[in-house]
Amino acid sequence: MTPPPRRAASVLRNFLDNSASGGLVLMASAVLALVVANSPLGPTYFAALKAYLGPLSLLHWINDGLMAVFFLLVGLEIKREVLDGQLSTWSRRILPGVAAAGGMAVPALIFVAFNWSDPNTLRGWAIPAATDIAFALGVLALLGSRVPTSLKVFLTALAIIDDLGAVLIIAVFYTGNLSVPDLALAATTTAALVALNRAGVLRLLPYMLLGAVLWLFVLRSGVHATIAGVVLAFTIPLRAAPAAPDDRKASPLHRLEHALHSPVAFGIIPVFGLANAGVSFAGITSELLFDHLTLGVALGLLLGKLVGVFGSAALVIRLRLADVPMGATKTQLLGVSLLCGIGFTMSLFIGMLAFANDPILQDEVKIGILGGSVIAGLAGWAVLRVAPREIPAPGAGRRARAGA
Repeated sequence: MTPPPRRAASVLRNFLDNSASGGLVLMASAVLALVVANSPLGPTYFAALKAYLGPLSLLHWINDGLMAVFFLLVGLEIKREVLDGQLSTWSRRILPGVAAAGGMAVPALIFVAFNWSDPNTLRGWAIPAATDIAFALGVLALLGSRVPTSLKVFLTALAIIDDLGAVLIIAVFYTGNLSVPDLALAATTTAALVALNRAGVLRLLPYMLLGAVLWLFVLRSGVHATIAGVVLAFTIPLRAAPAAPDDRKASPLHRLEHALHSPVAFGIIPVFGLANAGVSFAGITSELLFDHLTLGVALGLLLGKLVGVFGSAALVIRLRLADVPMGATKTQLLGVSLLCGIGFTMSLFIGMLAFANDPILQDEVKIGILGGSVIAGLAGWAVLRVAPREIPAPGAGRRARAGA
């Protein structure tokens, strides 16, 4: 008998596999950064990051330049999921949307509770509000088939909404002194990008060239340069090419998203982790470890995400506005909620913005992020490792195969 043809892997499954593998690479880069920072190479490592290449230091090129490409990918994923994916209907948005909102609000409140009396550190209130999808999916990858795909989809949708919230927070609360002329030029460039979209231009090159110009104007405007990546993403067409009008996967957005996944997951994000996770433990004292800033970040990630994500999701499920993800148990949902406390990439990014000119506070933020993320990741892995899996009803497998 001729074997049945293999089905092409879905875009979502490719994304999950790619992000999970990228998460494992990110873990390795973070560990390497810590090892190098606390080795004889430490002074060279920190000096290299401060070295200037043209108008910006190496660290700024990474955080303002390379991360703009990361935010471009984030923007593409947000637009695709909202218009044509897991967030395309309100019924699909309710559970991850409410969970993401709770998972941003409660960590911020915990941070504020620890830092209310210190105006200098209160600026970092948004640090524990973010979830690192690559790290979290990397932990899920270690668990293999013990975690149903529906929970991975839930986590991905939640993280995408979470990223959108983080982008808005950065744009509104972490913007410096504004340059009106450069903002006007950025707005004009954005209008040109929208005009390309409305004119039906489906070639990516014009968008990329204008996107580079937009990045320059945004960088000079005082708004953080990475926001240019999100703005550019929202102007990339999702419509299909005339040669394949029914194939949405042939759209410029899908093509660009597919092209960026591997470079971002295996290049840009690990480089960001290598450049930002390094913290020297020399001179670290118990006072620093238990400082209100460190504790606010660590407990915001560990407890805030657990209470915010799981509590909000449980409330929505109890009110029968949504169901537990298919094939998952509430214990498994609890484990995934713990994994949401891994806030590495976006939390570090916001922390560097909040305390850009204070290396001591940056180190406290890094310790809080690393401590909270590691404990949340281990706790989430342990819960998912021992959590009982849902037992399918008798005949469910036969019915599913029959309807496939």
